[in-house]
Amino acid sequence: MRYDVIVIGAGSIGLPASLYLAERKLKVLVIDAEHAPGQGNNKKAIGGVRATHSDFGKISICQRSIEILRNWESERGEDIGWMSNGYSYPAYREEDAKALQELMQVQHGYGLNIRWVSPEEYQNLVPGIAMNGLIGSTYAPEDGSCSPLLVTNAFYFHALEAKVDFHFNERVSSLQLSDGKIQHVITNKGSYAADQVINAAGNFGRELGLMAGDDLQVYPENHEAGITEPVARFFGPMVVDMRKAKGSANFYFYQNSEGQVVFCITPDPPILGIDNRSTSEFLPLCSKRMIEIYPRLHRLRVRRTWRGQYPMTPDGFPIVGRSTRVKNLINAVGMCGQGFMLGPGMGELLSRMCLDELSSDDLLILKSFDPQRDFSVEEAFK
Repeated sequence: MRYDVIVIGAGSIGLPASLYLAERKLKVLVIDAEHAPGQGNNKKAIGGVRATHSDFGKISICQRSIEILRNWESERGEDIGWMSNGYSYPAYREEDAKALQELMQVQHGYGLNIRWVSPEEYQNLVPGIAMNGLIGSTYAPEDGSCSPLLVTNAFYFHALEAKVDFHFNERVSSLQLSDGKIQHVITNKGSYAADQVINAAGNFGRELGLMAGDDLQVYPENHEAGITEPVARFFGPMVVDMRKAKGSANFYFYQNSEGQVVFCITPDPPILGIDNRSTSEFLPLCSKRMIEIYPRLHRLRVRRTWRGQYPMTPDGFPIVGRSTRVKNLINAVGMCGQGFMLGPGMGELLSRMCLDELSSDDLLILKSFDPQRDFSVEEAFK
C-alpha cells in the first residue's frame, strides 16, 4: 500500500504530526515498535509546557503548543488537565539573577509574557519558599502543564477519527533507497511506500537516520522523575532551581491538576544511554534539594519514581529539517527532553513542511533546528 506520508514514531512529535497531516486529507501511516502510542519517553514526561526558552524557534513553537493545549477542551472536547500555572526560575545567586534578567530582554523581544518578581511577590506565588538569599524570580504566567497520558489519548483518538493508520509492535529494519529517495520503508512485518517519510523516532532517531545516511547528533541521556500523593493545592508555578549541587545540575517541580507534586532532576555528570531502571540514588538526592528550597514538601509521601531519556543534541536544540541526502525524508529528532511541550506546535510545522506551505516565520524557526548547523551556540538554561 502507498501512503502520502509515513511517520516513524507514535510519540510526542509523531502523534500530532499524523493528526494534522490527516486533517489535511493526506493518507498517513504511523509505525511504532511499541504496543500503543506514547509508550517511549512521551508517557514519562512530567507535563510541563513552557515557552520560556532563549531562541525564536523554540519560543515560537512552544507558544503555539500552549495555545493548542490551553484551548483543547473547548475546541476538541477532552479534558487534558491543562493549567496555566506558569513557570518560575528563582535566583539565589547574583550571577543567576543577572543571567535571567538579561535573557528576559531577549524573550521580551520575541513576544514572551515574562516578568521579574520580587522575593515578596514570589512568596505569594509559592508560599513557604525559602527566602534566605532569594533575590527574585522570573515568572511566565502563560506557561502551564497538562497530563501527558491524557494528551496522548486525545491526539491518538482524533488521529484515528481522521483515518490515520497505526501499526504497533512493528519495527523499522531498513529503508529502501533509489534515485535519492526512500522508495519503501521495510519493517519486520512488511514493506510500505510513501511520498514522504518523517523520522520522529525519539531515542532511536539517530539509528533511523543512519539508515538513510544521515548521522544525526542525537544522544539519549537518562533522567529520573517522581510523583507524590495528591493534596490540596498550595502553590502555583513550576519551580526551576538552576543551581548545581553534587550529582545534579538543576531540578524542578510543580503541582499538577490532580494535586500531585511532580519532580525531576538533571544528573551531573550526564548518564548516557538508554536504561529505564529506576535507581536508589534519585529520591534521596532530589528530595533533599526540594526540601531545602521548599520545606513545606517534607511531609508529602512519594507514590512512585520512574526513569526515561532526554534525546539530547550538543546545543540543546532539536534537529528538524529535510535530509540533504534523501529528498523525501524529514528528520524531527533530538527534542532534548522537551518533546511533550514542543509536540503540538512541531506537529503543525511538520505538516506544513510536507505540504510545502512554510511561511517566512517557519523558515526562521527551522534555522534554529537546522540539521546542518555547527551546534556551537547552546540554548541558555537548557
